Amino acid sequence: MSITGLYTKLSLIICTMIVLSVTGCGKMQTTAPPPSQLVEINVSAALGLKDALLEIQKKYEADHPIKIVYNLASSGALKTQIEQGAPTDLFISAANKQMDELQKKNLIIPTTRKNLVGNQLVLIVPKASELNLQSFQDLSKANVTRFGMGVPDTVPAGEYAKQVFEKLEVWKTVQEKAVMAKDIQTVLTYVETGNVEAGIVFSTVAAASDKVKIVAIAPAGTHEPITFLGAVISGSKHPKEAEAFLQYLTSSDGMAVLNKYGFKGIQ
Repeated sequence: MSITGLYTKLSLIICTMIVLSVTGCGKMQTTAPPPSQLVEINVSAALGLKDALLEIQKKYEADHPIKIVYNLASSGALKTQIEQGAPTDLFISAANKQMDELQKKNLIIPTTRKNLVGNQLVLIVPKASELNLQSFQDLSKANVTRFGMGVPDTVPAGEYAKQVFEKLEVWKTVQEKAVMAKDIQTVLTYVETGNVEAGIVFSTVAAASDKVKIVAIAPAGTHEPITFLGAVISGSKHPKEAEAFLQYLTSSDGMAVLNKYGFKGIQ
């Protein structure tokens, strides 16, 4: 074979190898992309719903391509965070007040606003307490020196408690005995540890503890109806997914869990 023919054959071989190499690289580049990330929704919710929401989260995430991230605190604190631009897709409040204030500032989508469940306001004492407390009025007695309640301006349970005291005309008497807490869970802890002689919480919060007992329920008509409600935030990055989760909470599956933890449907 001539030198020219040899060069020609080598050139063909080299070209073929380059083509195969390029083709192979092309195939490597067209491999399936990694699985898409789950849509993540940020839910700012009243702390009183904690246990129920954590159970609902497991059920919901098992059936939907969603990751739920909770921010649990008092409704007032959550409202302030949302006003300051905290990333939030869904807000669940323990009272209308905080939701109304956000709506006035166009920070929620009004058409998504939805009532979820109701609750009761109760007076609790440590399990071993020997105080003979039978009503909210009894907190005005001399043998009671300290009781816990949420800060009325930011904690819905505290706001409801103040309404009860004002209706019963004992607020001025009991106010100086009140140990104000940043959220309802803190009130429960104060009672469980004996740092206060009594406390005012939602019935569902009391039911979750074996260290306290309920001694009285707020009389009917002494406070505004206790309503937990939700709405999608105007600046949500995933409004459809957030609203779908909100709808799920009032579905038969969602309500079954909420009822299990003592929450009541709203007629």
